[in-house]
Amino acid sequence: MDIKELLGKRIKELRKEKCLTQEQLAEIIGIEPNNLSRIEKGRNYPTPENLSKIAKALNVSVDKLFFFEHHKDYASIKNELSSALNNEDFGRKLYKFYRLIQE
Repeated sequence: MDIKELLGKRIKELRKEKCLTQEQLAEIIGIEPNNLSRIEKGRNYPTPENLSKIAKALNVSVDKLFFFEHHKDYASIKNELSSALNNEDFGRKLYKFYRLIQE
């Protein structure tokens, strides 16, 4: 399972804990339900802005969206995050997200 899949699974897990449907959460964050479905299935990464909106709607901090140690061993997660950070496009998006959080 890669980072996109783990993130999607975690968002789905938190959404269900809040007793929200995909349609309800999608409406709250302002995206189409099919876009949220693709995120939860690990097909798409959410934009930094939508990641922030998802966390706010689920009443968790953004870092809690990346708490998926219970789904995968720590070493694999560390290796995948390291690979993702070395990806130039992902690095730019992460930096943009970091700046958004700082504001």
